[in-house]
Amino acid sequence: MILINSIKNKILIFAILATLIPSAGLGLLSYLQNEAMVTNNVAQQLQTLATDANRELKHWLEARIIEVRTLSTSNAVTKGLSPSSLMSATKNARLLPHYLRLVKDKLNPLLQLTVLNPSGKIVASSSDTPAPVILPSAWPQTTVTDGVIIDTPHWSQHYRTVTLRLAVPVLSLDDEVMGTLVAVVDLNTLLPSLKYAAKISPGDILLLDLAGKPLFGTHSDDASFEPIARQVLQQLREEEGKPITFAGHLQKRVLGLAVMPQTLPVVVVVERDRADIYQAWAAFRNLFLSLMIGLTLLVGFIAWQMGRSIVIPLEHLTSAADHIAAGDLTVQLPVAQRDELGHLTQVFNQMTGNLRQSRDEFEAASQTLQKQNKLLEKLSITDSLTGLYNRKKLDDILADQLARFKRNQRPFTLLMLDIDHFKKLNDTYGHLAGDQVLASIARTFSNSIRNIDFVARYGGEEFVIVLPETALSAARDMAERILTQVRSASYQFNDQSIVVTLSIGVAISQSSDESADTLLARTDRMLYEAKRAGRDRVICTDDQSS
Repeated sequence: MILINSIKNKILIFAILATLIPSAGLGLLSYLQNEAMVTNNVAQQLQTLATDANRELKHWLEARIIEVRTLSTSNAVTKGLSPSSLMSATKNARLLPHYLRLVKDKLNPLLQLTVLNPSGKIVASSSDTPAPVILPSAWPQTTVTDGVIIDTPHWSQHYRTVTLRLAVPVLSLDDEVMGTLVAVVDLNTLLPSLKYAAKISPGDILLLDLAGKPLFGTHSDDASFEPIARQVLQQLREEEGKPITFAGHLQKRVLGLAVMPQTLPVVVVVERDRADIYQAWAAFRNLFLSLMIGLTLLVGFIAWQMGRSIVIPLEHLTSAADHIAAGDLTVQLPVAQRDELGHLTQVFNQMTGNLRQSRDEFEAASQTLQKQNKLLEKLSITDSLTGLYNRKKLDDILADQLARFKRNQRPFTLLMLDIDHFKKLNDTYGHLAGDQVLASIARTFSNSIRNIDFVARYGGEEFVIVLPETALSAARDMAERILTQVRSASYQFNDQSIVVTLSIGVAISQSSDESADTLLARTDRMLYEAKRAGRDRVICTDDQSS
């Protein structure tokens, strides 16, 4: 009690608290916000990397399936499976193994090609000792014409790499199953695409089998992968797409998440070293603590020196302190004398000014943070290449429009637009030209819609336009107008003129639509019909009904 009643100790305590509380509060707030921002940024980067890895895996698998399907329709394969070739050693039967070896050598991802007859017996193979193949007793009806059997990826001791087997039926002109073409594919040829995606979004990508055993990843070549713990794998699956902290495959603490692609029975894990993520954050924390302790010691020492020289009542200072405690930082005490009390008054005024400056800095920092949050919010809903809304924002728009439709029964219409032969354009002119075409077409879309309409990049070269309270006929007119504008425009790249056309599917909301996915699927079918009808056209749902 004697210690608290001491004037110099009261001044000492007041000076420390008056300086420490605002500084510590502002520092702690900045510290926590910095931690949250780092965590959110890393989570978004990991989600982006997971999406990119899943897309690369899908594109890679689609390319391999197309290659195998194309081979299954070649004359050499069909003639090699013809009854006459199977009954006798004809020229076609003798040439089939040679043809398979030539194709395998030309297509780098293919390690082995094997042709089987309808009973599963090997007819010809690119390998002298082909591995046995177990096929289903009967092909599903949907698989006969459109599907493919995909084996579980595994490490092949024979090829010393991760392999994947693809099997497609060989069909006659009457869609009768003549046999099966089985391809052993090197899954490691996907690694360059995954490494490129990992350069764009920082992090490492790892492919696991369903039991959690690593297949391969984008880590350094000499990395020794350890199988993931069963409980960690279960948690990653249960919280698919959400980052968690766990012991990574290099025995380090990492922040990562997992996705399960629908196209392949594997688990894609993306991760970043936790120590690398929070290195700058930890340095900021240590610097903050050092500065706060140093500032506390400095202010305490000055206040203690000042308090020792005070011998007269401090009514004015007490009154001024009461005002400051109430939040009034406009207090300014006059310096009436040049003794110890006058010196203390000067220091008190200086301390009040520091508090005002701290408050102003806090308000300025708060305003800056609000601007940054608005910028981050805009970036989170915008596609970086085209400037249009991204897929996440499109989902929100469709959910809102569907809810409005359920309330007021005023339909809205969707346009799904796809650039025809965009892959060929990229292969011919390069991805830079493809990006310029995407950006130019996006500007055409933005200039063609109303203020109440929405346009978003659905994925790759696909776009979706949402037309609120718009009839199907008006939507079709807009689609035809956009189709004409894009077709008539000339896109220049390196003094070369590129002509671009679109395929557009149009559908209107219906009372039976349970979710936005239902309407998107219907619109996508119209787009597919437009492509199947020859591209460069518009197909509406009323076209199908008629």
